[in-house]
Amino acid sequence: MNAPDPQPGVLAPAAKGRNWRRLRQFLANPSGAIGLAIVLCHVLIALIGPLIVPYDFAVQDVDAVLQPPSAAHWFGTDLLGRDVLTRTLLGGRQAMLICTIATAIAMLWGGILGIFLALVGGWIDNIVMRCADALMSMPWILFVMIFVAALGTGTAALMPILGVSYGLSVVYLARSAAMDFVTKDFVLAAQARGERRTTIALRELLPNVRDSLAVQAAMQWSWMILGVSSLSYLGFGVPPPAPDWGLMIADARGVMATAPWTVVFPIAALSSLIIGANLAVDTAAKTLGVDRNDAKAGR
Repeated sequence: MNAPDPQPGVLAPAAKGRNWRRLRQFLANPSGAIGLAIVLCHVLIALIGPLIVPYDFAVQDVDAVLQPPSAAHWFGTDLLGRDVLTRTLLGGRQAMLICTIATAIAMLWGGILGIFLALVGGWIDNIVMRCADALMSMPWILFVMIFVAALGTGTAALMPILGVSYGLSVVYLARSAAMDFVTKDFVLAAQARGERRTTIALRELLPNVRDSLAVQAAMQWSWMILGVSSLSYLGFGVPPPAPDWGLMIADARGVMATAPWTVVFPIAALSSLIIGANLAVDTAAKTLGVDRNDAKAGR
């Protein structure tokens, strides 16, 4: 766990220099540099994808069903004659947007609640954490299905569903990280001065747990990418005909033996993004001195 800043809540000039050193240290690590490059490549493709794809992702061609890779269709075509290259390049757009917003939701409510519980303690902390334990004991897919039944499916519904389900692990992480500092002298001094709990949480605790929360946010994002693809595969994620890697794999599961290109390319795209994100997160955790195992208590 990171040591507290010399002046809690104040970003000293030395802290800015430390951040630059951390960035250089991160980029000097081959795993971190490669992982970040892979993620940025995916983000760039998601941003400019509609401008560079050779076909409309929804256009069906009955005369070009399940064609193998060729000069006309570099990645071949699927069951409906749609270009696999186009759908693969666009397959991560909605997933990354959903996961970015859902990660922000999870970190916001989970981080605030976790820090608050560490600061308050007592019976409030005990009751809330027992409720969290009960929810965390549920299988993830069952937990999500409850929200799907209430909110329905689709892109708009996925954001709060993922934000709530993945935010539970953030509560644990934020609470655990903040507990290391609630008995420190600078927090006790703030309490003795009569400062409000909100002020103490924002000025004294948050600056000391932000590294742990930053690593957790990146981990949550990579987990959510896989979660969105899993839900799309089951029919509860991104609705068709929108291109999504999980949906592409689901559509092609009946022909993967005879037309492997229909699943190989979306699987490769999904795997590369998750691998790149994990390489970057692992390096970031080492650079910041954060133990990734502390963040793996979640789903």
